Amino acid sequence: QVQLVESGGGLVQPGGSLRLSCAASENIFSINAMGWYRQVPGKQREFVATVTGGGFINYVDSVKGRFTISRDNAQNTVYLQMNSLKPEDTAVYYCYADMPLRSWGQGTQVTVST
Repeated sequence: QVQLVESGGGLVQPGGSLRLSCAASENIFSINAMGWYRQVPGKQREFVATVTGGGFINYVDSVKGRFTISRDNAQNTVYLQMNSLKPEDTAVYYCYADMPLRSWGQGTQVTVST
């Protein structure tokens, strides 16, 4: 299984921005879908965004127009640019990769608060 390491989480005020990174332990060129989920305590993990090797991109409705997912095959990294953050975006964000079996990263905390 590919190893995934997320970074870039933290505390930000409402309206602020963060960029999450997900670094893979091997070449992601052959990986089909990669993306992000998020989870808050007591709730199921929620899909956030995905990008495939063919360039298909999809987002959950609540982040459309605010979040942008991108994929850099040369750096073996997937990014999630998060703008106009809201308190309801607060969660642990997890990166995943389908090879086709799904691998998960360890998660990175994003807190949006004053």
